[in-house]
Order: sequence, then structure tokens, then C-alpha cells
Amino acid sequence: MEIERPGRPEDLPAPELLWARWALAAVLEAGEEGERTPRVHRTGTWIDEEGLHLDDCGCTWWTLAPMGRGRYVLYGEDESSAVKWHEPAIDMLAQAPDWLPFERLRGLLEGWELGCVYWYEDGAWARAPYPEGLADDGLDCGMSRFVVREKALDLMVHADRGVPREHAERLLAAAEAHRLSAPEIEAVLADCADEYTAADREAVLRALERSGLSGSR
Repeated sequence: MEIERPGRPEDLPAPELLWARWALAAVLEAGEEGERTPRVHRTGTWIDEEGLHLDDCGCTWWTLAPMGRGRYVLYGEDESSAVKWHEPAIDMLAQAPDWLPFERLRGLLEGWELGCVYWYEDGAWARAPYPEGLADDGLDCGMSRFVVREKALDLMVHADRGVPREHAERLLAAAEAHRLSAPEIEAVLADCADEYTAADREAVLRALERSGLSGSR
């Protein structure tokens, strides 16, 4: 699956699949240092009580948050987005349902920090209408790493705690099926991570439990 520019709702996979790939990256990256870093200063990929986050401290940041009753919201920004600079202004919350986290989103809009918003309910993704000729909304550059399966595998292989591709394939399949076990993750990281302390291990297990990838969420 590829993402068009600008993104279309149908370019996104089911939120459970997007969650699984993103959450696996967050679990593999979890560690004591990250947990101790305030969110405003945190970079990388992580999971917390709000949902999943991605921030590269420069070009792109994103959040995927479950909103209950099978609903999700995906929002963020990539520097490739032309949405917030478009004239006339684009209302990124046009036609949005009333369950979105409007206080959070409006705060980001007021700070010129938001590039696009997508929401999911009743089996389909949606977003505000875009004008003809809009070049990009940043969805491709921001989310293709999880939407395109091969890119999700490459992300795991080339991460700081990179794992061999055969391990990545196995872990990703287990995550997508929501049957990823703690011993499976621990064995891979014990073999592949150069620095993996007991505190890091506990952080990984907490991230795994929060993610629901073992079927517990």
C-alpha cells in the first residue's frame, strides 16, 4: 500500500494494523532514559497513556490515539505539508466528528504546529476536504514507514536496536496478529541490543503491556 500526495483516507490501513506496526517500533525502542524524558523533549517512537507517538526532533511528529468504541485519531505534521500555509486557509477540522480531542488539536492549530488530521470510525478513515491543487499534506513522508510493510521492516532492521531481518519478519507477523510474547521480544533484544539494562527490560515490558500486542489490550 502506498500513500498519495496529498494523502487520501483510503491510503491508510485498518487502524489496528497501523497500531501494531507503530507499537512494535515503540516496544523495541523503549528504555529507561526515554521514560524519564518529559514528553515535550522526547524524540523517537514511544507509547504512553495517550497513544502512540513519533517525533524526529525536526522534520516530522505524529500521534495515533484510540478514542474508544473502535475510533481513532491520527494527527501530526511533516515539513512536506502544504496544508497550514495554504491560502485561503484550510480548516483541518471541517466535518470532524464531535469525539475528537478538540482542545488538544485547537491548541496545536493556534501554535501553527499541526499539518493534518485523520479520524477513523464505522470502518473508514476520513479527513477534512482539501482544495484542488494542494501538493501534499505530509501523510506520505510521516506515515509510510508504518503503512508500507517493507518500510516497517526496514525501520526495525536499521533502528538503534536493529534486529536481523528474519527476526524482524517474525516479530512483525506476531505483532500484526496480536500474539507477540514478552519472552520473544526479550530474546531478540538480549541477542541484538548492544546496551540493554535491567531497567530497559522493564521499560520494554511495560510498553508491550500498554500496546496490547500480546492480546492484553
